[in-house]
Amino acid sequence: MDIEEIKAKIKTNQYVYTHHAEIERRVDELKFSEIEEALLNGEILEQYPDTGRGESCLIVGFAGDLPIHIVCGWRGDKVALITVYIPRLPKFIDPWTRREK
Repeated sequence: MDIEEIKAKIKTNQYVYTHHAEIERRVDELKFSEIEEALLNGEILEQYPDTGRGESCLIVGFAGDLPIHIVCGWRGDKVALITVYIPRLPKFIDPWTRREK
């Protein structure tokens, strides 16, 4: 996936939230505007060529000082926000580094 293409889709409101992303957004009390901000200043941290549902990627971005991870994929010509969360221990040491198993 290409970060500039994702950003263009976000800017033109060509994206959808999956049910899972909505649940996780609420768990971390993230606002839609915070997620958009993180996507628009984000960078791709990990690429997933095909997880069985097509290609996807993990984006790390910030809403102010708040780090947010967003996993994105495609649903037709729209970007699908598959999950969103605040990266933290035990899975992440910092926004860019997974904790070793």
